[in-house]
Amino acid sequence: MVTPAGLVVLTDRRSAARPLTEVVAAAIRGGAAWVILREKDLPYGERAALAAELRSLLPPGRLIVAGPDPLGGTAVHLAAADPVPSGVPLVGRSWHGHEELSGVDYVTVSPVFPTASKPGYGPPLSAAGAAALGAPVPWLALGGVDSAVRARDCGRAGANGIAVMGAVMRAADPEAVTRELAEAFFSGASASPAAADVTSAAGVVAR
Repeated sequence: MVTPAGLVVLTDRRSAARPLTEVVAAAIRGGAAWVILREKDLPYGERAALAAELRSLLPPGRLIVAGPDPLGGTAVHLAAADPVPSGVPLVGRSWHGHEELSGVDYVTVSPVFPTASKPGYGPPLSAAGAAALGAPVPWLALGGVDSAVRARDCGRAGANGIAVMGAVMRAADPEAVTRELAEAFFSGASASPAAADVTSAAGVVAR
């Protein structure tokens, strides 16, 4: 099972500095190999059409849809209390150290750092604190990963990837920001025993 790794972009069209598909395309050029589609407030048809459009920008299977319905795809990311849907090959979950993970392939752990997208959300764990939770499946560091230093810390701590929203969505140059964060993450991960698995799953070569 290939699970998300490297830099994973979460969408937020309301904070995007440009049309969402343009921002995502730029992030992919910058090294993002996975995308999690949020936008849960959209009508079903519009969200399904957006999923299809974003899916066309990525390798097969690399678009993950937030919520239990994969919108014609093969991957979902669940909230902490969502039931695991049947027949979906790749299932992720937001995890805080205690939620049931039966049937789950990967988790996001948050907030790792203070985050401008959710002021006051926390307390922040730190990269080492997130690692200390001991996720039994591959984990992505989520929350406030908005600098090279923070991205590198997550790699060193053993995260399989970093899940980034605001830093990419709000960027004037999302391609450059994505590249900086991805390269910093892989720089930190290069010292981790899991580094080879991370770079393979991300579909990129660490620099």
